[in-house]
Amino acid sequence: MSAETAHRTVRILTWAGLATGVIGGALVAFPKALAFGGPWVQLALGVATLILAFRARKAGIADVPDFDGRLSLFAALLGFGVVFFASQAAYSLIAAAS
Repeated sequence: MSAETAHRTVRILTWAGLATGVIGGALVAFPKALAFGGPWVQLALGVATLILAFRARKAGIADVPDFDGRLSLFAALLGFGVVFFASQAAYSLIAAAS
């Protein structure tokens, strides 16, 4: 993959990861925003954030010279936070159902 193509791919993946992380974080902060399936959507957004962030880091480390991965690292940390808090909410729903 050429450096320009890799740079564009990393940029798209990083910003998509940040967007999904921010949406997931907003849903964690305001859990009543979704009427149905809130924690499960939050978990899906957190996992999507992690996948996008780590794919961006992998492509950046492999193909982009002088790769600075701070933004994709921030997206990954945001994804871990969303997954952590969403999994607590999902567990409480499962525990209440049983």
